[in-house]
Amino acid sequence: MFADLITSKSRVTLLSVFFLFPFEMFHVRELVRRTGDEINAVRRELSFLEKKGVLAKEPRANRIYYTLSKSYSFYYDLLNIGAKTVGLGAEILKNRAKLGKIKYAMFSGGFVRRVKKGPDSVDLLVVGTVVLPELALLVKGEEKRLETEINYTVMSEEEFNFRKKRSDPFIISILTRSRLMLVGDEEQMLV
Repeated sequence: MFADLITSKSRVTLLSVFFLFPFEMFHVRELVRRTGDEINAVRRELSFLEKKGVLAKEPRANRIYYTLSKSYSFYYDLLNIGAKTVGLGAEILKNRAKLGKIKYAMFSGGFVRRVKKGPDSVDLLVVGTVVLPELALLVKGEEKRLETEINYTVMSEEEFNFRKKRSDPFIISILTRSRLMLVGDEEQMLV
């Protein structure tokens, strides 16, 4: 987990807010409310993260707002880490045993980056023997938080392999786009 790598609890909590809402800007007091930390701890961490280039700040009127910096060298890596450590990705990993026997689970790159999608695009693909009601509960919770519909597909490993061998257009469209693996080996999945 992300907290295993960073020793500052305040920094982990602050980054979790930015990971949950990677494209929003936050004022210091809003971050204090969301993290539950003291204002000085939040300011210290914001200053540190801004100096390192992780966050960008923007003055508006008499306030300063912070957001993840798109010019940070590891910006997209941070989005991927965020997708696995907070929200639906974290819930899938945490509840993996309750969800059945998942061979592969992946988000589309567009979902991780919150890119506008077409009506037939898939945000989440889960392959294996899956307990559908459990997965549906997790997806519903994330849809509520994001205030948008999440398109997801679940299929057995046999169906996935069959459709992949047949070059099914639906599967090929998923496999040829960017993705973030939550569960499973990407190389093995593509063979």
